[in-house]
Amino acid sequence: MIEGGVECGPNAVLAFGREAYEKWNVSPGDLFESVTYPGFQIMAMKHWKMGWGEMWRSFSKQAFVKALQKLVPEIQASHLASAPAGIRAQAVSISGALVDDFLIQNNDRIVNVCNAPSPAATASLNIAEEIILNLALNQ
Repeated sequence: MIEGGVECGPNAVLAFGREAYEKWNVSPGDLFESVTYPGFQIMAMKHWKMGWGEMWRSFSKQAFVKALQKLVPEIQASHLASAPAGIRAQAVSISGALVDDFLIQNNDRIVNVCNAPSPAATASLNIAEEIILNLALNQ
């Protein structure tokens, strides 16, 4: 980090709601929508082992430390402090594939940026350019 610290954390875990920033925050409607989406089900079946491992390391500090020790053998649980979670939406296609790029769709006068993977904020001018090109091509 800019001040010399180091951050580490689970790469990707299922959030239990669109704004569920705490481990135990659950939005039943959001969670139901996610787990019943056919694309999520296909993706989860394909990557279940990795997904459960990420979830386990997210909830178990001991498991998290053990995983970190593969990279930094000296690390101990006492070296770690919890940090706030972030939520990054990840689009999943109906076929279960992760949408790795920007997904911009338009219909009449509405433009939807359906997927804006990192570094979306730093790519905002490029996203705007893509939207303008997309609109020009569809008129």
